[in-house]
Parts: sequence; structure tokens; C-alpha cells
Amino acid sequence: MDILLLDALIPEAVAWLETKYSVEYRPELADDLIALRSAGYKTKALVFPRHTVVTRELLDFLPKLKAVARLQAGTDNTDLEACKERSVKVIHASSAAVRSNAEYLLSCLLLLYRRGVVSAMTGRRTHSVQMGRELYGSTVGILGLAPTAHTLAGMLNNLGVRLIGYDPAIHHTAPIWERLHIQPVTLPELMRQAHAVSVQMLYASRFKGFVSDKLLADCKRGQLWVGISRSELFNQGALAEALCDGRIEACVLDSADASFTGEGSPLKGLKNLFITPRLSSSTREARLRSSWYVAHRLHEAISGQGSGLDQLPASEPMDLELPGASLPEQWSETAHGSGSP
Repeated sequence: MDILLLDALIPEAVAWLETKYSVEYRPELADDLIALRSAGYKTKALVFPRHTVVTRELLDFLPKLKAVARLQAGTDNTDLEACKERSVKVIHASSAAVRSNAEYLLSCLLLLYRRGVVSAMTGRRTHSVQMGRELYGSTVGILGLAPTAHTLAGMLNNLGVRLIGYDPAIHHTAPIWERLHIQPVTLPELMRQAHAVSVQMLYASRFKGFVSDKLLADCKRGQLWVGISRSELFNQGALAEALCDGRIEACVLDSADASFTGEGSPLKGLKNLFITPRLSSSTREARLRSSWYVAHRLHEAISGQGSGLDQLPASEPMDLELPGASLPEQWSETAHGSGSP
């Protein structure tokens, strides 16, 4: 076949590809790399799920390959150097989930500010009403200016929130701070002033344990934290201590790895730490954008035609106005056609 799908694109994007190429959906091959080598020997493009690692050894068994793709942002599980040597294009929908990530962070902030709502919705009865806070007029610290922060800043500005921010890779005089209406501050200042902190830092190995005892020593008491960054960014012991002694009142993190709150972790069992299973990017619209983006980029890679999609601004949510990318009224990501995802 021309295109082998190990992860599901929306049915409409698959149908569009099938008008041009032979396409097969084989999700079981994502966990059986020996079978994948055989099935993909003549394949021109592969769409991998988040967890499958694309290694140099795997690429050696895929001599016809022109492109590898993922519906998620990030290239951690792909040997970029090996792909470059073989002229294999690496495609990932880097901005498809920007808006859904920002809305996730906003919704978590709202829920933490008004946790009595969650208690009522889950049927828990309390003798006294849990006093909430208002986002309006409060100070939110933006830790990391990843693309999601650009959209989140606009949402929070519209709600009357004062924004302060820090990013280790962006100088405090950079124009982006003023453009986003975020006041750049030092890390200690951010920790001392913010009523809540939103973490969307891009992760690199040098930032392992960035949220440490030293950083949290300046934490404003009763602070609320939300985040979509990788859990390696957090020192588990430091975070657990801050959650236990009241410096951090509550924290919601998305996509933390299993060991983060597993056996032996100081975070295990903490009642004010909430972990969600990759919900930040899990929306119909994000899946729509990522599916169509990947579909058109695969066509570009196989056919050699330029589509101009390389020029999509990284800081903006991906536009739905791609050829064929209409949003069906009753679209469902679980609606699979015969033999197609």
C-alpha cells in the first residue's frame, strides 16, 4: 500500500486520501514492530501513534518510505537524524491542539477557582459552601511561552486577568511579551505574585526538575497550578511538599507519566493533585485539524507537490479552512467506515 495508518485519521480525511492512494488502517502493528517491518516494506508513508518509537533500525526495513507522521505535536519518539539521512519527511500536527490545550488550561483554572462546583456536580454534600474565587482581577503566572500560551493569554486578558510571565528561553525585552499583554518578571517574582500558575513550557532535558524546591520556596501561599507540560519538568518531592504544606492549594496536570503518582512516588494519594489522561488535546476540532493537516502533508510528501502548509504560523491554532476539511454536523471520531479508521 502507499499509506499505512497505525493511528486513526477522521473518516473524511481517509476517504480523501483513498481517492489518490492505496490506504490501509492497521493499528495492531503499532505494538508489533516485526510484523510492521513486513507490512510496511513497500509503504511510502506511515502514520504512527504517540507511543511508537521510530528508530534507525525500523527505518532500515522501510526502504520506500517518504514520510512518517503523527497526529500529535512533538518528535521525541522519532530519530530525526536517521529520517534526514534517508530523506524521510517528519510530519507532526504541531499547532492542531493549540486552542484545545488553551481551553483545557482555562477550564481547569475556572474549576480550581470554584471547586465547590465540582463537589456539587459529583454529588458530594458538604455542611458549608466552599468559598470560591474570581478570575477577574486576579494575577495568573504564565510559565513558558509555548504556542498554547499565546492563545491562553488572549482568553485570560479578555476575562480581566493580570498576566505575568517567565520563559527561560525568551528575554524579558522581547516584543512578544508586550504583544501578548504579559508582564515579564523573574521566577521569584512570578512565584510571589501569582494567585495561579499555568505551565506550558516546552520540555528539554536541561529542564528536568525545573519546578524544584528552590523555585517553590517563593510560592505564594494558596497558589493554584494547572499544566500541560511533561511531568519530568517537576521535581516530585518538591511538588509534594508544596501541596502538603499549603503553598500550592491544588494542582491539575495533564498527561503525567504513570510513575509520576505511582508506587514510591511522594505524590501518590495526594487529594489536591489531579491528573487527567491526555485530555488537553482531546477535542473533535483538534482531531479534525490534525487529521486534515497530516493528510495534506502526506499527499505533499508522496507527490512532491508543495502545499504551502509549511508556512502555518506555529503560534496560531491551525485553520480549519483546508481543502475538504469541512466539519460535519454529526462528526464523531469513533465513526469508522468499513476498513477505514
